[in-house]
Amino acid sequence: MSEVDRQNSKNKASDADARKARLSDALRNNLRRRKAQVRGRKAQGAEGDDAAVADAKGASDQPQEQQQS
Repeated sequence: MSEVDRQNSKNKASDADARKARLSDALRNNLRRRKAQVRGRKAQGAEGDDAAVADAKGASDQPQEQQQS
């Protein structure tokens, strides 16, 4: 194996290591973002359920003609 081949092998190995590190960081950040989204949905879900119940009660008080429009 020539010196150039050895250097290319080292470069490929370091490129692969750098790629693995970037992918690991991206996956970690994606997981954090998705967990934060789920926490937000859970918090909004409790508030949204209350609002949906209030909307449903308000809609049942209106005459049929207004509900269809």
